[in-house]
Amino acid sequence: QVQLVESGGGLVQAGGSLRLSCAASGRTFSNYAMGWFRQAPGKERELVAAVTSGGSTNYATPVKGRFTVSRDNAKNTVYLQMNSLKPEDTAVYYCAAALDSPLALTSSAVYAYWGQGTQVSVSS
Repeated sequence: QVQLVESGGGLVQAGGSLRLSCAASGRTFSNYAMGWFRQAPGKERELVAAVTSGGSTNYATPVKGRFTVSRDNAKNTVYLQMNSLKPEDTAVYYCAAALDSPLALTSSAVYAYWGQGTQVSVSS
């Protein structure tokens, strides 16, 4: 079992930045791939960014060049640095954990553990 707790969400103006954190406890954090997902009202949950235990990353096209995912295995924490935020980035952001594999970079189906979510709101 892995427990995940997100923090760092909030309200920011367009063009601003936020850094989300996700603290993990339970099983060995370094064995897991970590993903950030988001869900806007009326839309399906989508993968935003993911990082494997080895540090490979993948980003959704809308956030490439603006968001950066990173992990600190010593702190059992994964981060999502979000720059140049846009109103369309408004959503509830979730972190999730999956047994490490390349599939975790692209498939939400492999993620077994989820946090409770944190709201990110970007005003125009």
